Amino acid sequence: MATTFKDLINSEKPVLVDFFAEWCGPCKMMKPILDEFKAQVGDKVVVIKVDVDKNPAAAQAYNVRGVPTLAIFKKGQVVWRKSGVMSASQLNEALLPFL
Repeated sequence: MATTFKDLINSEKPVLVDFFAEWCGPCKMMKPILDEFKAQVGDKVVVIKVDVDKNPAAAQAYNVRGVPTLAIFKKGQVVWRKSGVMSASQLNEALLPFL
């Protein structure tokens, strides 16, 4: 059974969503940063990537105008959001209040 985007973001656990596009240079820079972030936080947070070209409804639903846009969801609500490249330590700081 496939898990839907809505199922994922309704988690008790914080969910970091990376809205990205394949053609986006800064988005490509985020991949190793997200890998580093995930290694640091382990299973305290779920990290998912959403390709805005393949999932335009999700991008539209959350008013994503530029990529990369990072958002932290908790219980289905956006509790934090920022566009642009960020470091793993900046992501950690953003996440702390929601753990």
